[in-house]
This record gives sequence, structure tokens and C-alpha cells, in this order.
Amino acid sequence: MTPPPTTPPSPSLLVPFYEHPADRPEDWAAVVAAAAALYGVVLNPASGAGQAPDPAFTEVAARLRDAGVRVLGYADTDYGRRPHAEVVADLVRHRDWYGADGAFLDQVPTEPGALPHYRRLAVAARAAGARTLVLNHGAHPAPGYEDLADLLVTFEGPWDSYRGLDLPVADHYCHLVYAAPADARPTTPVHCAVPGTGAHPWGTLPHTLEPAR
Repeated sequence: MTPPPTTPPSPSLLVPFYEHPADRPEDWAAVVAAAAALYGVVLNPASGAGQAPDPAFTEVAARLRDAGVRVLGYADTDYGRRPHAEVVADLVRHRDWYGADGAFLDQVPTEPGALPHYRRLAVAARAAGARTLVLNHGAHPAPGYEDLADLLVTFEGPWDSYRGLDLPVADHYCHLVYAAPADARPTTPVHCAVPGTGAHPWGTLPHTLEPAR
């Protein structure tokens, strides 16, 4: 008897890979090749979109889009301190220069007092073409943020801290874990676990995407 077809797993990896394509072409090729496993890729040319288009990022973003991968433009919000107009300008440049169809807002606070600011940012991000909006709190936020975004990063930190926690899990939560061993398995459906440590852990890929050297 022929076994019934299996349903392929949902794309699960949200990859924040903050390295220049000209410096790490093999790693970027591995990211593109893993398109079927990716929830999305965070594009971060210069702690944001930068001041001018970068041809190398333009090219890799096009390859990701052609492979059907969400391209999420990175914008730092500095926990609500960065002016609304600056954040939106970053998102518009990501859209115009790199064809980003989503947004990854970093350094988002958890407290409810900042909700009106982020509600305005969410509306502006959608108006700028973000079909997918990710908020990176790095910790579990007040419930009101769940209405603003498609995905909330409710943990960002090292594996040694993460493995001892019992965090809420939901389809719209994401855990980003660094200093992680090869067998590390975050508990959220969308996640990323990388081996990188120190001040720049997101210069490494998840173990499963590392190209052969």
C-alpha cells in the first residue's frame, strides 16, 4: 500500500543574518537555498536600510524574493525613543531599494505605555507595504502588542538562559537564541538558534543552514 502523502512542515526559521553578501557569499547562498524552511529573512544593510542602496543587498534580496522568501526590512526603534518619522523612512527605503515586503522592528519595549507609539508605527509600516510585521521585544510583552503584529519575538538571549525558562508558546511568538549548541530546539514554531556569541551573535547562521566548508 502506498503511504499517504505527508504535509510538509510549515516554514519555521526567522533568520536575522547581519553580514554583508560580498563578505559571506556562501552563507547567503545557503540561506537562499533553504527557502522552503524559512519564515523570513531580516535584511539589515547598515543598522537599517542605510543612506544609499547597496547593490550586494539589492541582489541578494531579489534572490530571496524569487525563492518565495519574506524579506523583512530591519529598523531600530530604540525602545520608543527613535522618532516615528525616522523609523518609517527606514522602512520606505527598505521597500524602495530592496523590495522588502515586511518589517522587523527591533528594540521594542514590553510595557503597555508605549502602545500608542507602536500602534502608529504598525499602521505606517502596513502603509509602507509591510505585509508581515515582526516586533522584537526580546521578552514577553503586554498583551496589547499582539494586536499590532504578525509575529512577536518574546525571547532573545543566550541558550544557557533560555533552556531554564518555561516561556509561553504560541504560533505568533518567536524565540531568538544565540550561543546555542547544534541540538538546541527552541519551543516556538517560528524561531532561530545560532552558535554565535558576544556582541554580534547574528553574524552566524543556524546550524542547519551552515554551508559545508
